[in-house]
Amino acid sequence: MQSQLLERRGGVAHLSALLAAVAAHDELAFAELHAQTRTKMRKTVRALLPASTDIDDVLQDGYLKVWRHAKSFDPARASPITWMCTIMRNTAIDALRAAAAPMSELDEALSVPDPTDSSADDFDYARAEPIAREALARLPEQRQRLLTLAYLEGESRTRLSQRFGVPVGTIKTWLHRSLLAVRKDCLGQAPELTAA
Repeated sequence: MQSQLLERRGGVAHLSALLAAVAAHDELAFAELHAQTRTKMRKTVRALLPASTDIDDVLQDGYLKVWRHAKSFDPARASPITWMCTIMRNTAIDALRAAAAPMSELDEALSVPDPTDSSADDFDYARAEPIAREALARLPEQRQRLLTLAYLEGESRTRLSQRFGVPVGTIKTWLHRSLLAVRKDCLGQAPELTAA
């Protein structure tokens, strides 16, 4: 309803013409397009983002995408407002994903020592490997597959969530509990391995 009112007021043809001028890098046309659409775009972004998010940054990114991709606007496929709202919506979703990116996993990965650097490493990997394999084999098959996909094949938590049909939080919990179980099992089999 709001977009229909905006398009009637600004005119679909007028907004389409502005987008065509923006495609030719007309800064005045872009300023007018921004002035006519900013309220609608702000409402589109605000509907998706939490109140704590800096909406102006997301809007700026969205309008930058409008500027860069104005050549791809096709009035036969969508109205100007629909096209711009899609860009803004996708930009807001990208911002949400970026804010939710788990940095703890990156920190954990960076803290893992380089296995090729054996200068200060007196850990007996040859002895530990069969113990770890046995501990992994004692896990339920689904958990073995989950660990393999996550840590050996590098599949993302989001992709694992889709594959197993559960929320991302559940995947993280399963991974955490599975690793704890393997660790506990390994330490139970050979407590002297931790002395190093």
